[in-house]
Amino acid sequence: MLLDELEADGLIVNFNKVPQTKPKHLPKEVLIWDETLRDGEQTPGTSLLIDEKIQIAKIMDEMGIAIINVGFPAVSKDEQEVVRRIAAEGFKQAKICAPARAIKSDIDVAIQSGAEEVPIFIAFSNLHLKFKLKKTPEEALAIVTDCVEYAKKHGVIVDFVTEDTSRTSIENTVKIFKTAIEAGADRVVITDTVGFLRPESMRYLVSQIRDRLHDEVKKKVPLSIHNHNDFGLATATTLAAIEEGVTVPHVCVAGFGERAGNAPLEEVVMALEFLYDVRTGIKTERIQELADLVSQSFAILLPVHKAITGENAFSHEAGIHVHGILSHRLTYEPIPAETVGRKTEFYMGKHTGSQIVKTKLEQENIEATDEQIKQIVLQVKETHKLRDKVEMLRQLQSAAELLRETRLGLKEDEFWNIVNAVTGKKPKK
Repeated sequence: MLLDELEADGLIVNFNKVPQTKPKHLPKEVLIWDETLRDGEQTPGTSLLIDEKIQIAKIMDEMGIAIINVGFPAVSKDEQEVVRRIAAEGFKQAKICAPARAIKSDIDVAIQSGAEEVPIFIAFSNLHLKFKLKKTPEEALAIVTDCVEYAKKHGVIVDFVTEDTSRTSIENTVKIFKTAIEAGADRVVITDTVGFLRPESMRYLVSQIRDRLHDEVKKKVPLSIHNHNDFGLATATTLAAIEEGVTVPHVCVAGFGERAGNAPLEEVVMALEFLYDVRTGIKTERIQELADLVSQSFAILLPVHKAITGENAFSHEAGIHVHGILSHRLTYEPIPAETVGRKTEFYMGKHTGSQIVKTKLEQENIEATDEQIKQIVLQVKETHKLRDKVEMLRQLQSAAELLRETRLGLKEDEFWNIVNAVTGKKPKK
């Protein structure tokens, strides 16, 4: 029995899909913009080979992801080659985008690399203007006009992105967005660069920008959202933004990205599809395949308790839960595991009950009395208990150290050896 067969049961969860409970500005469908190959690769210690990026991008295209940010070409010649190679693949569904600072040379490189879409970004918060850009608001606005007009003349789709939107006044955000739109920007992107907003704050921010922009520019401009996960709220704030009319959410596979990462693709997509009844165009049955590939390419294991894609997401050990799952899988799983390319799994250990033992024996046509089953359960529990916890912790620590060493990135002494080779000098300590 699938979820839609439960509709007649009057379950509270079904109110998620009752029209009267849905926000007024909730879109019927969204376009998924994936940042894994750009922002995701900025996960500290991570680096992707060109072939790895191409393989990941191909799966994303096949899955139905609408926009793929494949890299920042102004960073290096290698990154320009990455964008060129991926753009040359001729994907059927996904548009290939490559970002640029509000600098014409960045825009030139992005366009020359074959990107169809160029997100141009600049900060407009007082904090960034004063300490990072060292420019006045007027200077920044002039730069935005110049750069957006320049990019549009070259025939690409232009997204205008304000860094640190959540710490910029609404008045100034509307001002810079209006400037970009009047210069030709096709879409504007709101960002919570340090993951600082609560869902309610995000709803307020998006609603204010949406309404004020409509009044200022006299047309409906598509809104996008890019949220970081510093307080573990990226999924919640992304969904809050969509509730207020955002139609292009930015995501990263498994929530990879700088610091605590970005809104996880699998969480946002599955919440939209199953909790909001909003269409994403994603073939969800390939979500686990994509997550496993990205995890392998990043050389970072997925957390076992990660929602949707973690090893434990569809795994059960407790006897009560296992008994329920064996009776009907939806008793302790929110969706069929196959929906995201998973399968239900059972663990044997301290919390094992008799039902899973009976089931496993029946599957192998092994007969056992109730007393024998009871003894099997007791021995399973005892065997698990006898495992050397100290040895397990030692092995865990050893594995953690090995994984830390295998992650890319220079060690401190390697960095200073390079400095010494170039300058002939060493640090004092």
